[in-house]
Amino acid sequence: MFVIKATKRDEGVKLVVLRKSGKIPAVFYGMGKKTTSISIPNIEFKKVWREAGESSTVKIEMEGNKDDINVLIHEVQVDPVTSEPIHVDFLVIDMKKKIRVKVPLVFEGVSNAVKTGIGNLVKVLHEVEVEALPADLPQKLSVDISKLETLENTIIVSDVKLPTGVVAITSGNDIVASIVAQVEEKEEVVVAPDLSAIEVEKKGKKEEGAPAIEGATVVPAKESTHTVGEKTPARPTTGAGGEKKTDKK
Repeated sequence: MFVIKATKRDEGVKLVVLRKSGKIPAVFYGMGKKTTSISIPNIEFKKVWREAGESSTVKIEMEGNKDDINVLIHEVQVDPVTSEPIHVDFLVIDMKKKIRVKVPLVFEGVSNAVKTGIGNLVKVLHEVEVEALPADLPQKLSVDISKLETLENTIIVSDVKLPTGVVAITSGNDIVASIVAQVEEKEEVVVAPDLSAIEVEKKGKKEEGAPAIEGATVVPAKESTHTVGEKTPARPTTGAGGEKKTDKK
């Protein structure tokens, strides 16, 4: 059984100060016991949490208390940035009464269907609810996926081996893992643009010349009737009194 040493927590001590000293604030409750605030060593707790999980019995040894307290790790709050545990709830249990807990599944072995490329492994369940006396509760349950050899093979809850004294509460027909056909992804073919066609089009636009300005009127040039060597006729002018005169050169 896993053991954690604890001391009763002084409510006057700030939690920030407590954590900086290498301890975690925690509480235990249940089985008619009053909710009690305690502090536990950070390093010691993380080791127990890693090995026991939330389904194995843990014994709390209180400083100055002869009676040990049997508990389950009920809830752990972690820092969102560092993932370090910052608070723990322990649930007091009766070692003589059966309890229900969810036990994590661990997938072991190699599936021939996956190995040969027939399909992919799909994990449907990651935990199974069981009932047992606290002392019989397993930390984890193993699932052998080597039985999955074809697309027709599946593993259901009743296929999972349970320790003596442990009964599954989750339906025995629930699928734990299966194989699905591997779908080959088709690569999208990208057609390269015809650069020669683009070059010809650009060249054609250049030869067409500048476009006409919209709204502009083109005035044709007047034809000249003057022949080289001819004298230009004199232009009549009007003198004083309205008399026409002719310029002489």
